[in-house]
Amino acid sequence: MANTLYNGATCRIPLRDESLAFSRHVSRSLSFLLKTRAGKQSYAFAVKASSHSDFDVDLSLSPRVNAVKPSKTVAISDHATALFQAGVPVIRLAAGEPDFDTPAPIAEAGINAIREGYTRYTPNAGTMELRQAICRKLKEENGISYTPDQVVVSNGAKQSIAQAVLAVCSPGDEVIIPAPFWVSYPEMARLADATPVILPTLISDNFLLDPKLLESKITERSRLLILCSPSNPTGSVYPKELLEEIARIVAKHPRLLVLSDEIYEHIIYAPATHTSFASLPGMWDRTLTVNGFSKAFAMTGWRLGYIAGPKHFVAACGKIQSQFTSGASSIAQKAAVAALGLGHAGGEAVSTMVKAFRERRDFLVKSFREIDGVKISEPQGAFYLFLDFSFYYGREAEGFGKIEDSESLCRYLLDVGQVYSFNGFKDFSNSDI
Repeated sequence: MANTLYNGATCRIPLRDESLAFSRHVSRSLSFLLKTRAGKQSYAFAVKASSHSDFDVDLSLSPRVNAVKPSKTVAISDHATALFQAGVPVIRLAAGEPDFDTPAPIAEAGINAIREGYTRYTPNAGTMELRQAICRKLKEENGISYTPDQVVVSNGAKQSIAQAVLAVCSPGDEVIIPAPFWVSYPEMARLADATPVILPTLISDNFLLDPKLLESKITERSRLLILCSPSNPTGSVYPKELLEEIARIVAKHPRLLVLSDEIYEHIIYAPATHTSFASLPGMWDRTLTVNGFSKAFAMTGWRLGYIAGPKHFVAACGKIQSQFTSGASSIAQKAAVAALGLGHAGGEAVSTMVKAFRERRDFLVKSFREIDGVKISEPQGAFYLFLDFSFYYGREAEGFGKIEDSESLCRYLLDVGQVYSFNGFKDFSNSDI
């Protein structure tokens, strides 16, 4: 591990039922890896271009598209799909979603919306019924007050984040992102012609941002700090005291805003508690709070999220949405109202899921700690484990070749262990800064 940069081979493991078998498969695979020495296997990919016209076509793309890095996991995902279709029993843990059904009262609300003909366009920012329910939730659960015109409902929290970045960032601005991070954050910054500035964290610090490092990296171009707590992919939860330190630094820089991604707020394990950044003194005017329904309420396919913040910024997000997608699904919005009606923090339906996630976390943490060379920071929230397998770098595997980095480790575990869960793997090297 480097002094200032987390440089391990890492992967994100969702806490699903299949995960309980996962640690056994990985353990066998890594034990086999420790014992083998053999030659390399190469992977070749060919692209064939063909022409269907005698006319010349300008094939140039927007600089924004060219600025976005292609996903390193696409080839691995395709390989996993091919194996699965060929009948290989691949354990697939790649999707960042609960393996529970949407709670029955929420599903029934969606079904009733269809039966009652509630299938037309809604206002661009979302129905008044839902935005009022969101305002009540944020006041009662998060201690932050908004009015419906300070909330925009979107097709998922991902859309809310992308629109926020586009709304506040100008070419040349900097977006500060603690690493490890959800892979979409820096690419959203690039799409806005902004520059992602990656701040490394240490596994020994539970992957929490060092305020002194943050302060040293803020410049006159710093426009947005993205915080995700509980974190995807690490499961780290920012304690209130640390957030207060960060808030004091943010307060010194008038241009700096904070995007607080709180999509995992209800999936949290005591004694950890969630603090909304906008609830801290002086931070309401500086914070864009993003949340949604996909994770805690097992509603990933319903595609519904929202952003809340000062009207000036949220209205800009709404303007972008009006030209991109318009309003979110009317059916999903009715279901979301029912979700917010389940009780504090989602009531019994959500607490039952969280209990299961915690049991899985405890089992997997114990299991992985028994595997030689694996480093782990025990997650306090979300439903992932973020594991460091860098101990296995440089080793040769029979019939495969050398394990060079996290990407080749993922390929090895897929081919030998028949485990695919690595859509979030990362190596945090200097090239990422």
